[in-house]
Amino acid sequence: MTANIALVDDDRNILTSISIAMQAEGFVTRVYSDSEAALSAIIETPPDLAIFDIKMPKMDGLELLRRVREKSNLPVIFLTSKDEELDEALGLAMGADDYIKKPFSQRLLIARVKSILRRTELVKTQDANDDELSKPLIRGSLEMDPARHIVQWENKNVTLTVTEFMILEALATRPGVVKSRNQLMDVAYQDDVYVDDRTIDSHIKRLRRKFREVDQDFDAIDTLYGAGYRFSE
Repeated sequence: MTANIALVDDDRNILTSISIAMQAEGFVTRVYSDSEAALSAIIETPPDLAIFDIKMPKMDGLELLRRVREKSNLPVIFLTSKDEELDEALGLAMGADDYIKKPFSQRLLIARVKSILRRTELVKTQDANDDELSKPLIRGSLEMDPARHIVQWENKNVTLTVTEFMILEALATRPGVVKSRNQLMDVAYQDDVYVDDRTIDSHIKRLRRKFREVDQDFDAIDTLYGAGYRFSE
């Protein structure tokens, strides 16, 4: 089935150019220059993935993401300007799956869209196939069910995006083993899609924050400066 992509940006030229590029790759696009109209449409008929500009009038991309996250774990990519580093970090902390800076290569954007959609489809495939690979992963207080995309800490649900889930799974599969940022990038961003170290660091910070919402003493993800991260049971 062809993936449906929602594009939200107040710049109609950007909307048109991205839409044409996406359609050339076989995607179905829905374009919105008004974020409030986009919110209603996305909640009513969720797409497979959404691309939000951060700087928009009335409701900016960060607020749009916040309100979408109240209803859905829909994969979201942010478009940001060079001077929006703080907004990028905040967007990732709020649950965006990725970001890309303007001006950007449409080829790079399409590659990242395909990568995220592929990971999302992997979760759905695991849900449909009850095999050894989809058995729950239990590490101390952590329980992960790849088939159902469910994560629990001390029997309390923790809601993760696809990217967060894959990073945590990579760490928890081999407790105590240090995973470098490059190794985690390979897990989370396949197909040679480039992301910088800060993106992985932001995902780790967001993982910790989400677990501390259910356990303020959570400290199972260790940082080894200059080496990477590890999961401790």
